[in-house]
Amino acid sequence: MPTLTPTTPPPEGCIDTQVIGHVLLIGINRPAKRNGWTPPMFRQLAEAYTRLDDDPVLRVGVLHAFGDHFTAGLDLPAVSAYMQRGEKAVPEGLVEPHDYGLPGYRRRSKPMVVAVKGICFTVGIELMLGADIVVAADNCRFSQMEVQRGIMATGGATLRMAERAGTGNALLHLLTADEFGSAEAYRLNFVQKVVPAGQELDEALQIAQRIEAQAPLAVVATRLNVLKAIEQGQAAAVAEFIPVQKTLANSEDAAEGVRAFVERRPARFSGR
Repeated sequence: MPTLTPTTPPPEGCIDTQVIGHVLLIGINRPAKRNGWTPPMFRQLAEAYTRLDDDPVLRVGVLHAFGDHFTAGLDLPAVSAYMQRGEKAVPEGLVEPHDYGLPGYRRRSKPMVVAVKGICFTVGIELMLGADIVVAADNCRFSQMEVQRGIMATGGATLRMAERAGTGNALLHLLTADEFGSAEAYRLNFVQKVVPAGQELDEALQIAQRIEAQAPLAVVATRLNVLKAIEQGQAAAVAEFIPVQKTLANSEDAAEGVRAFVERRPARFSGR
């Protein structure tokens, strides 16, 4: 794992990015405030997600955090005015990181892996559930505590907790605002791997690098087909099988896949 040196963040925090091969590392950088989220951080996160989708060199994103904790959640004094006005801190037209199809925003097409550690409250859970694969340190503390603050989780938790864990399990944690650990998050399918604290980013990057080695067009098509099945049903996903496969089979990457198979060597995919 390369050494990550964060910038010195302003008081309102920032999002740092670094490219390793075809992977975009996206770092939450406000450790002095346990990475509490402010409007500028949300805007910069959306800009980073948009960069991932728009840059043909980039194939996978890894969301992580600097400091001891992933995030303590929203910085309520900083964001409450936006909620009272019913406004989003993210400008329209960008990729919305929670990825639940909010009108006016783009949806992400490329994979996102998340490494979480320490405190991971509210928006932290929603960002990881809005991604694709989550690696958790074994010291995580999770809580979806919006009802404790008189508000509702609107970053996707009400959708995805039940989808992953069933209605009863979702409501247990959504309605009690209780705190639970990495083992419970794993049981509920909120995270896919639990590793010793300090190893979560290494593991997330290794997963991302395994993904980046695959054919990029096929990776995107596979991810989007899974989401279509979840959101629109099996028939909608099946209807795409033949036309999408036809497009993929006629790509340069598919031809390279055949050559690599015949020549018994790793494929060198170009994303075309």
